[in-house]
Amino acid sequence: MSPLAQLLASAVALMMAMGIGRFALTPQLPQLIAEHQFDLTAAGLVAAANYLGYFLGAVDAMHARRPGQVQVRLHGGLWLCVLLTLASAAVEGFWSHLLLRFGTGVASAWVLVMLTSLSQQVASAHSRPRSGALVFAGPGLGIALTGLLALGAHVLGLGSAALWLVYAVAALVMLLAVRPWLPRALQPAVVPAAGQQGPSRSVGIGRLGVVYGLYGVGYILPATFLSQMASQQFRGNWMADLFWPAFGLAAALGVVLVSVRRAGSTATWLTATLWLQGLGVLACLMGGGVGLALGVVLCGGPFLACMMLVMQRSRELGPHATQRNAGLLTACFALGQLSGPLLAALSNHYSGSLQAALVLAAAGLGVAGVLVLVSGRGIQGCQAATRVA
Repeated sequence: MSPLAQLLASAVALMMAMGIGRFALTPQLPQLIAEHQFDLTAAGLVAAANYLGYFLGAVDAMHARRPGQVQVRLHGGLWLCVLLTLASAAVEGFWSHLLLRFGTGVASAWVLVMLTSLSQQVASAHSRPRSGALVFAGPGLGIALTGLLALGAHVLGLGSAALWLVYAVAALVMLLAVRPWLPRALQPAVVPAAGQQGPSRSVGIGRLGVVYGLYGVGYILPATFLSQMASQQFRGNWMADLFWPAFGLAAALGVVLVSVRRAGSTATWLTATLWLQGLGVLACLMGGGVGLALGVVLCGGPFLACMMLVMQRSRELGPHATQRNAGLLTACFALGQLSGPLLAALSNHYSGSLQAALVLAAAGLGVAGVLVLVSGRGIQGCQAATRVA
């Protein structure tokens, strides 16, 4: 099977599982709130249920070693994304959406962890690292697709149930198109014995997990509530629906730009993406169309590039444990994401706005960038000392 076909199929599968399975709630929020299915505080809890499911799915995916286990989670996760999105069209209210978002969280984590490992194995085996990196553009294109479909639904006056149905049909079409071309797990993941990894590598992965958790807290607030903030700013005008697809396109473009970089270490680029997102979160505090537009560019552009760089950094630290590390990092990421909507719910409950939560999110992204710099220098020092010894 052609490696390019497998990588393209992986990108489309992530486009569906992440863009629709994970992030379809974001462009739906304004309509769901307008239909009085829940309020903004409850929306934060629904989003948190999605991220709790994402965390549990990532933890489970870490322990899928045998090829059969990998394939069951990959294909089962893809089918669940379709079926649970379809079920969303038939339900109303807080608890129904909370349970369905929890399920899609589990499913999308399975797909992300499995495809991150499998697609990068295909790219490495065929000496196509840049093509492997471009797989991470898939979720950005998926976000853009959900945003454009939401814009069309708004213009046509469709309700949330009709849009869930449209999303489910789009997900089914993508799944059927790529299913025969998805990469397969041919052998169990190789996990080196504890003695084969130096302490600097273990410390490096742990710190990277903390960084990824802080990143999850920082990016998830604009990623979850951007459409709602735009809807409030433009008072439900269709122009508000442009911000979410623009976020997705910026994310996909960011992956392309970072994947073709020719200078600078992974740690340096990772720090830059974290700090740019911090500035984007602060820009959302400015309010107005300009503040939201800056938030789209500064948060959206580095969004998936940051994810790609974290996974690249994990391969540098632990090249023989890609699936385990991908699962561990995704679990840390999910914990951070889970904290974000809970912060938003508390902020909205006590202050009537998201400002306090956004400030904390921006601060977390700033700290994460500092940790990357400190960790990178510390590991380089340990490696230099080892070579001298």
